[in-house]
Amino acid sequence: MGKYFGTDGIRGRFGDACINPKFAYRMGSALGVKLPADSIVVIGRDTRASGLILTHALIQGLNVYGVRVLDLGVVPTPAVARAVLDQKAVWGIAVTASHNPASDNGIKLFDANACKLSPEEELQIESAIDAELFPSSDLPEPNFEALDGTAHYLEAIRPHFKADSLAGLTVILDLANGATYRTSPALFNALGARTVLMGDMPDGNNINAGVGSEHPGALGQAVLDHGADLGIAHDGDGDRLVVCDATGTLLDGDCLLGILAVHALKAGQLSAKTLVTTVQSNLGLDRAVQKAGGQVVRTDVGDRNVASRMRELGANVGGENSGHLILSNYATTGDGLLAAVELIQLMRASGQSLSELSATVELFPQATANLRVAEKIPLDQLSALPAAQASLERAFGTKGRVMLRYSGTEPKLRILVEGQDPAAVKAAMQVLEAAAHQDLQIQS
Repeated sequence: MGKYFGTDGIRGRFGDACINPKFAYRMGSALGVKLPADSIVVIGRDTRASGLILTHALIQGLNVYGVRVLDLGVVPTPAVARAVLDQKAVWGIAVTASHNPASDNGIKLFDANACKLSPEEELQIESAIDAELFPSSDLPEPNFEALDGTAHYLEAIRPHFKADSLAGLTVILDLANGATYRTSPALFNALGARTVLMGDMPDGNNINAGVGSEHPGALGQAVLDHGADLGIAHDGDGDRLVVCDATGTLLDGDCLLGILAVHALKAGQLSAKTLVTTVQSNLGLDRAVQKAGGQVVRTDVGDRNVASRMRELGANVGGENSGHLILSNYATTGDGLLAAVELIQLMRASGQSLSELSATVELFPQATANLRVAEKIPLDQLSALPAAQASLERAFGTKGRVMLRYSGTEPKLRILVEGQDPAAVKAAMQVLEAAAHQDLQIQS
């Protein structure tokens, strides 16, 4: 990670060093400084109260170099990526902190191909940001053209799906009080579904607050209460999803990937017979895909790494177990709405329920922990934790694994243990958490 960029753009608490209007202005200037005259940049945001001021500051920075800016308004992040292609823009900017609380915000970038940037490209932008200064005089009002990003996004993706393809289904949609609060209901209703909405009343301060993909408990209960066929929950910017079946049971993100990949294999539609995912995904996913005649290729954590590897291999299905699902036949980046509709249409075409489909992907028992730390001390500088990891990996052999990493967007240590024996997995997690407390200052 660089000075400003993490695993998915720039993110932090609004008002901090990198998430404030002055920094946003400098970033806008850095993005515009080398652009030809009349270049187009598209920009959109989620529902956070701080989003508009950051958006205007970015636009003011771009205006310095005569860039033409199209403001999409409040839209999901994948709508920004799609607008890059539709409008032939050189940059796409999404002002969002995704699943983080309303007190945070962030900036995600897409290049002219609607792809997220490489680390090398981010380092170049960081240098350009540091070279730009905030002016001492008052700034002029931001100059931009308003573009109905919601309408353009829906017009672009609706043709991918058959009219009335969701007719007769009842779907619970938890919109996280975020960027999908208009787009997802509109598409589901247009395709004939009956929808029951949650988290659809954003007020600028309630994004992800007890709703959405980070808080899916109420989603399962709502499915049961309404006798729904399934439930869908988005994160704050709509590039991923969480799904529960008609019994109110949450489906693991790896299970969703497995369902999509296995059925694409059976239909002869999985390009390169390859599913691309990350080192974080469950070993059971590999087993299910291999049984169906395909292979799993893994990358480092981060949906941009998945998308990049997909492009290299010519693969058309990939994602992360967090619910970032990338279907490159439709989009260049993760899109929770597209993935949800594709999953439901697969369910209907197969004549199977989601619970029946999920039974085809048997995942290994897994335990995870996210420990908030006072400082991200490099793992190779610790003592107890690496030693515990090495000992456990020797004990697991090929029947399990241990992963340790720091979050790229939050001050957290992420621990994953996976194995065929649930008791051994639980015991290993206890050992690792104890070792983490020895090496690091863990905050409650």
